[in-house]
Amino acid sequence: MDQTLRIGFAGDVMLGRTLDHILDERGYWYPWGDVLPIMQQTDLNIINLETALTNSEDKVLKTFNFKAKPDKVESLVKARITVVNLANNHVLDYGESGLIETLNTLKGAGIKYVGAGMNLEEAESPEFVEIKGIRVGVIGMTDNESTWKAGKGPGTNYLEIESEKDRAKVLQTIEKARRQCDCLVVSIHWGPNMVESPPEEFVQFAHSMIDHGANIIHGHSAHIFQAVEQYHGGLILYDTGDFVDDYVVDPLLRNDRSAFFEIYVGCSGVKKLEVIPVRIFDYQANKAIGEDYQWVMRRFQKSSSEFDTVLGEDGVLNF
Repeated sequence: MDQTLRIGFAGDVMLGRTLDHILDERGYWYPWGDVLPIMQQTDLNIINLETALTNSEDKVLKTFNFKAKPDKVESLVKARITVVNLANNHVLDYGESGLIETLNTLKGAGIKYVGAGMNLEEAESPEFVEIKGIRVGVIGMTDNESTWKAGKGPGTNYLEIESEKDRAKVLQTIEKARRQCDCLVVSIHWGPNMVESPPEEFVQFAHSMIDHGANIIHGHSAHIFQAVEQYHGGLILYDTGDFVDDYVVDPLLRNDRSAFFEIYVGCSGVKKLEVIPVRIFDYQANKAIGEDYQWVMRRFQKSSSEFDTVLGEDGVLNF
């Protein structure tokens, strides 16, 4: 009988700035709210970590710089975070020293990372986790901050989506990684903020990644969630939105309304998606109720229908 894994996905997790102090006051468990019991029941959890975990003062000149003291990795441990994507536009906010301390902090906590590393080879490399006899691979990448691309030294796994050469290289990496696992996740930090739907070139690239062996595309960067698409047996989460942060809330786009995504997979591929609506309030993610729940679900259903994907009223999509 085909075993089943429950994989939890969340979008951007930013533990720095105000959150760094909140965690000092209220405890490492605090930001996960009543979603924590769900995260503790999954077999593994994958997020985009949008914060350097460092004491570095090597602040890069930019509008927003996010870091949390290294002890805040314990918050990730409490939520049973298995793999974090580090390919994003904040992991080098405090320079190479900040990135290196982040890598070492995650290693020390037993948390795997993808999308960044001490050199390009490490940044591009997948990580693998085997549970219940099912081997899951994860690759991380971003189209943000081209100057942060890793080379012989530390950096991120940057790609230019418009570049045919970069896309071809990614597809080769996916094909190779897929041969080494039963289920392959591509975690990608792509596109600008506050965009409600993916551009056509992202859709085409996501389809290509599925066609070349990826099972799940875990998108993030927009700070608001976008459609989910069932495509050729694979699942595309175009953007998983925010999950933990201290960001200003847009009254129309409502970046404080998001979701936790629970995906059931087996050796034969994706079996089911369950979208669990979430409301971010007072630096904490909690299961959405009432109008918050209905708003999230309506928006998911409408946006996903545009991709010929029917999400049930209960947030379930069966394969």
